[in-house]
Amino acid sequence: MDPVIATFVILGLAVVAFISGKIPIAIVAIGVPLGLWVTGIQTLPEALSGFGDPTVLFIASLFVVSEALDATGVTAWVGQQVITRAGSNPRRLLVIVGSMAAVLTGFISINGAVAALLPVVVVVAVRAGIVPSKMLIPLAFAASAGSLLTLTGTPVNPVVSQFALTAGGREFGFFEFALVGVPLVALTLLVVATLGPRLVPERSPDRLGAAPDPSAAARSWRESYDVDLSTQSLFSVREGVAEVLVAPRSSLIGRRVWPGMTTREEDLVILAARHGRAEGQNASRGSGGVGQLTLQAGDALLVQGPWAALERYTHSPDVIAVTPPHALRRTVPLGRGARRALVVLGLMVVLLATGIVPPAVAGLLAAGALILTRVVTMPQVYRAISWTTVILIAGMVPLSSAFVSTGAADVVADLVLGFTGETSPHLALLVLCVVTILLGQFISNVATVLIVAPIAVSIAATLDLSIQPFMMALTVAGAAAFLTPIATPVNLMVMQPGGYRFGDYWRLGLPLALVFLAVAVLYVPLIWPF
Repeated sequence: MDPVIATFVILGLAVVAFISGKIPIAIVAIGVPLGLWVTGIQTLPEALSGFGDPTVLFIASLFVVSEALDATGVTAWVGQQVITRAGSNPRRLLVIVGSMAAVLTGFISINGAVAALLPVVVVVAVRAGIVPSKMLIPLAFAASAGSLLTLTGTPVNPVVSQFALTAGGREFGFFEFALVGVPLVALTLLVVATLGPRLVPERSPDRLGAAPDPSAAARSWRESYDVDLSTQSLFSVREGVAEVLVAPRSSLIGRRVWPGMTTREEDLVILAARHGRAEGQNASRGSGGVGQLTLQAGDALLVQGPWAALERYTHSPDVIAVTPPHALRRTVPLGRGARRALVVLGLMVVLLATGIVPPAVAGLLAAGALILTRVVTMPQVYRAISWTTVILIAGMVPLSSAFVSTGAADVVADLVLGFTGETSPHLALLVLCVVTILLGQFISNVATVLIVAPIAVSIAATLDLSIQPFMMALTVAGAAAFLTPIATPVNLMVMQPGGYRFGDYWRLGLPLALVFLAVAVLYVPLIWPF
């Protein structure tokens, strides 16, 4: 089969498989490089090169950084600040979260910003009583708009800047992108706040890593156990409380316990106990005298002590934790290890902003530092990484390079040039931007811009026009990757935590893409004239 046709067939089959939802995403992602190898388009090392791609490694490392911020209570603290300022109003929360994502993206990277804010947004949504899926697609879209604030916001920006220079124009300044980025961020927040609550669906993820609400837990315990304890006294940086059930065939069955007693193994203090068969019955009504209870299978205990001791205790075969202590520990703002996590995050941001080392190196150094400083453990690292996302991105990277190497990109270029000819520059710009937006939904925006930029250079030279508006318009169109989850890594990063399906993105993404298209075609030439 002709390599060009084969490339388009593989792309088409992958898109159909993604949309159908009948085949697991990871299987489709693995099938793409295998298809490129079977058809002879790429060698086996080329087809599997995505699994060693620096971008893939960078994203994997960012999941580790995100886990560190979440596990140490940094995200809980940020979530508190957001809730304090925005309350539980969904639109106000979307604007605040979107603004944070856009600004952070402008100075580190779009992938880093979303990875850092993802657990924060989940915590904020849960605290505000909002389904997290309502906020995660808007988070990704706001970050995409924020990538247009500075030269380092996305890899596309330096690419188009270099194209402009080599085509006879000039490089764009570091903050020159903000001339179009700031209006786009404002428009994105407006669209997200007005249309987001209606167009973004409610979904339930397979697993939701949100921390439980400590206030709700404390309130439930006060009602169930008739204890008078404040939330602050239950949870601190050093100590916490866990509710456990006596397991069947536990060695604790038949033992007499009372409030104030300590456990044999971990020296945890028993705050209260109740029989499992009577939900409202407290310890003072149990058997064995006032304040005492003879334990039976299914009885419940509230125990307090150091977090590490609670972890060990709840892993005992004698008890079953109602809520794992590590989940409750995440609710403590700025808990143990928070300072180390923030220092590592700050150093990573400096490395990313200055460009001293490649992003993948900065991410891997940060992940390694978090492990060595014992902020996170290796089991945490393995659990934190979204392997579906990593496999999907790794599988799609070779398709982008095949699109260029086989000449499929040239086919698209010829079609565009044949359609535009030497007509109005606005029409040529419109066609280029539409092609960029469409291609950008299925291959990376960097690959898309690399495909379309030479076409734009040729058209600008043919029409004797400045290259600057064409390159900036391609940057805007390249950022409008809102219609599918495979359009950008950040769309993929929010897919599993939000429980989204393939077809959930275009509902809010389509009107937002039209806004970006209008800005690229109508606004950009006003700032950078033809």
